[in-house]
Amino acid sequence: MQIGSLHLKNRYLLAPLAGITDSAFRRIAARQGAGLVYTEMVSAKAMDQKNRHTDELLAFNIEEKPIGVQLFGHEPDVLQRTVSAIDSREFDLIDLNMGCPVPKVVKNGEGSALMKDPALAAELVRACCRETKKPVTVKMRIGFDAEHINAVDFARCLEDAGAAAVTVHGRTREQYYAGIVQRDVIRQVKEALTIPVIGNGDVTDARSAAAMFEQTGCDAVMIGRGAIGNPWIFRDLIAAEQGTEAEKITFDDKADMLLEQARLSISEHGEKTGICRLRGTAGWYFKGMRHAARIRDLFHQVSTYAELEEALNNVRLLTEAD
Repeated sequence: MQIGSLHLKNRYLLAPLAGITDSAFRRIAARQGAGLVYTEMVSAKAMDQKNRHTDELLAFNIEEKPIGVQLFGHEPDVLQRTVSAIDSREFDLIDLNMGCPVPKVVKNGEGSALMKDPALAAELVRACCRETKKPVTVKMRIGFDAEHINAVDFARCLEDAGAAAVTVHGRTREQYYAGIVQRDVIRQVKEALTIPVIGNGDVTDARSAAAMFEQTGCDAVMIGRGAIGNPWIFRDLIAAEQGTEAEKITFDDKADMLLEQARLSISEHGEKTGICRLRGTAGWYFKGMRHAARIRDLFHQVSTYAELEEALNNVRLLTEAD
């Protein structure tokens, strides 16, 4: 898998997820085989204004490489200054978010709102390309709503502006993360471009990854929610591609991985913040098990590493009682 000058070891990418794909989770995903990881989405305007918290989002460990930084914004001059300021950092590519559906982002003319303004989107790409020799890529949707599915023309504008690859989430902004992923539109984008196209949306296992490749012809897949609580998905997809079967994940595997993520999170954020950041996602490690609501409640109450260990013991007792 090649994106501009960047060579990736495989075609399975971890999507940037706000509040989830911090350095701790990215390190775990990389260990499990993710071919590329990304920072959480970073505001170019906040970076331009020297916001300290935003700058913290750019921190990463060498173990995570290759890594892309994902920026969002709608002002070409601001994006250009931001890229210039961070170009000396060891990021492997610059990704522009043009697919985020969150209202506060869209209302500011950013994220998926840019799907309505291809000319501005192209100028943002050009502004970034002027300041870096690293690949500049874009994450987009198939359109803003069902009446304005313009992914093909939009992606062509991005390629003409210098984008080295595009990731297409197969839903409109109006759909958020619900409804059917329209793989046929991703296929149309792939057929229209010469740069790599990365398929995104509802890739949760080897079967759905194979369907994305077969139905779209895409060059790689990007995995977001399918990786939450399941960083083994990258290992499993690589094994399936090689015709082998990965080992089944046990309760102990899940508990050990969650505790490792907690240790990495603590080293990054300190114990209180590090553990609190896991409250919302810890339950995903045990998604699909009985007592799901009770399990989520146990994790939402933890504030220390010791309490997390105790919660895991209680989850074990719940599952063994079945």
